[in-house]
Amino acid sequence: MNRIILLFVLVVMVSCKNDTSKTVETKADNTFSELLKDYSEEGYELDPMKATNAGDNRFNTKFPNILSDEFKAKKKAYYTKYKEALANIDTSTLTATEKMSKAVLEWDCNINLEAMTFKKDLMPIDQMWSKNLDFNQLAGGTNAQPFKTIEDYKNWLIRVDAYLVWLNAAIENMKKGMESDYVLPKSLIVKVTPQFETLAQGTIEDHLYYSPIKNMPDTFTEAEQKELTDAYANMVENKIIPAHQKMVDFLNQEYLEKGRASSGINATPLGDAYYAHQIKKYTTTNKTAEEIHQLGLSEVARIRSEMEAVKKEVGFTGDLKAFFEHVRTNKDLMPFIERSQVIAYYDSIHEVMKPQINKLFGNQPKTPFEVRRTEPFREKSAAANYNPGSLDGTRSGIFYTPIPYVEKYNIFDKEDLFLHEAIPGHHFQISLAQESEELPSFRKTLWYSAYGEGWALYTESMGKELGLYKDPYQYFGMLSSEMHRAIRLVVDTGLHAKGWTREQAIAYSLENEAEAEEDIISEIERYMANPGQALSYKIGQLKLIELRAKATEALGDNFDVREFHNQVLETGCIPLQLLEDKIDAWVEASK
Repeated sequence: MNRIILLFVLVVMVSCKNDTSKTVETKADNTFSELLKDYSEEGYELDPMKATNAGDNRFNTKFPNILSDEFKAKKKAYYTKYKEALANIDTSTLTATEKMSKAVLEWDCNINLEAMTFKKDLMPIDQMWSKNLDFNQLAGGTNAQPFKTIEDYKNWLIRVDAYLVWLNAAIENMKKGMESDYVLPKSLIVKVTPQFETLAQGTIEDHLYYSPIKNMPDTFTEAEQKELTDAYANMVENKIIPAHQKMVDFLNQEYLEKGRASSGINATPLGDAYYAHQIKKYTTTNKTAEEIHQLGLSEVARIRSEMEAVKKEVGFTGDLKAFFEHVRTNKDLMPFIERSQVIAYYDSIHEVMKPQINKLFGNQPKTPFEVRRTEPFREKSAAANYNPGSLDGTRSGIFYTPIPYVEKYNIFDKEDLFLHEAIPGHHFQISLAQESEELPSFRKTLWYSAYGEGWALYTESMGKELGLYKDPYQYFGMLSSEMHRAIRLVVDTGLHAKGWTREQAIAYSLENEAEAEEDIISEIERYMANPGQALSYKIGQLKLIELRAKATEALGDNFDVREFHNQVLETGCIPLQLLEDKIDAWVEASK
């Protein structure tokens, strides 16, 4: 009897009110680990891109049309089934790790089911978060999708066909959205269009989707190489270019005209209820928009006072806004003429940190790590980001940094950026979870932004402990990055709950941080595209700072920062309240 059938039988048996309930309860307890495995396995079938990114290649031909009614019904049934199965598990029989897994899984099912009550899929495309951008990252042949065997190359051709079904469905959904006021702001539509234009033009040989042909293994025979070359050329010329041109035409000729002038999500039929859901999803708390807005204002004021001290230290005599402009335009902070110099600069940061890492971290990942330039097709609208390595550690974790204009690449805030995106930020946190022998499979790839981004922002504050921030401009960069996340609390809630315009949010950011104006515009438009996500960083960071301070005070001389970090990182991504409960229990046990 396979695991899925067994689980179904158990759920049915438990639902029956009869004298066998005690026996059924024991069987359910015994199958908890199997339930977790099934949740992970079925999850990969629902999200095969997640499997590919994790290094599981069984689903490399799949790209489900997540916009179809059939898929949505399947997804709802998936979360409902496991939510009901969890209700029949006797928690008292579980280990500590299993209890945590049960709590995490309950939260995951609930938040995903809640998300399905909204019609956000009528706005399936945006400039930063939509599925086409994730898919295009695989097309060059240097990311998670493997291109090593003939089968690999043919798998991608099949997956491309599935992707084009979704792309066409996206247009149909957007047309439905136009009829019912579920549309993007005009300012976002004009940023989306160039991303499709890039893939709708150019020669076949220079096209992103043709790239794997240029790197075919020498082991392929001449006949195999010709077959694949012809197939990929046909795919680019007759499928990819026309499909993306169709999207460009739709965006320019139909969608842009219907684009809304408003900036916040509460101006759409999704309304305040959707934003409250997004806050809960991304912060894993029950905080209100107003609470978060006031917290942001308080943090902005605190960080401004620290910035004033740095301004005074470097001898700048103007006001803080003038100092921001000085930092933005200081040519001494833009030393590069070649993109390779940017990559080398990040490698040098890593070298400085290496001697200090052991003092702060007992457990460190084995998964390798590298720095790369963000792919040209997306770098003008993309932020720096981290792509995890594979679960088996054979594919490196990658820190991507956009370098659209190398001569303008300002380094004042790049030490803290490396800490956040790379080491000991996302690379440590994600890799250690993936390498864990204790965590069940579903928790190795689970992502809660408040924990993951909160951890990454928390690590920025550790720069001096890691031998960085010796230059006051670099320390100012750390403050600027923290300010950037504090501003997010103000402008995200301003946009989506208080009726702020895009221009108001841009002006507030320019008044309080040193980011270049074009970067600030890109950031504000990012928040407009995905309400609530930007709140997760500061909410998570403040919780981790609070937990470390509480543990330090409670344990005194017995506090070991390496063990504190071990306790935090060994859990993988979990909601903040579960993390706090875990750290509190560790502190009590350590007294």
